[in-house]
Amino acid sequence: MPRLLMISLCLSLSTAPAFAQALCDEMWAERNAIYFDAGYCFKTTRAKAAFGDNADCRYDNIADVPLTARNRADIADILQRERSAGCPR
Repeated sequence: MPRLLMISLCLSLSTAPAFAQALCDEMWAERNAIYFDAGYCFKTTRAKAAFGDNADCRYDNIADVPLTARNRADIADILQRERSAGCPR
């Protein structure tokens, strides 16, 4: 195997987990942005760091967050993609 091809293969294999994590992070942010826009009060440190201090939140229970049918469909699609990608929950 030519040396350059071998190096490229090794680099792609070593960056695959980082790419997968970045994809999971992006989907997590996309899904939670829907909840943020609808007024959900985040509880986790990660979500608070990403979306702020909850100053404008209105709903402590995620089941109470008023979501449109389109929001629900988008969230379901994102959750399916997260599961397919093996993203942590």
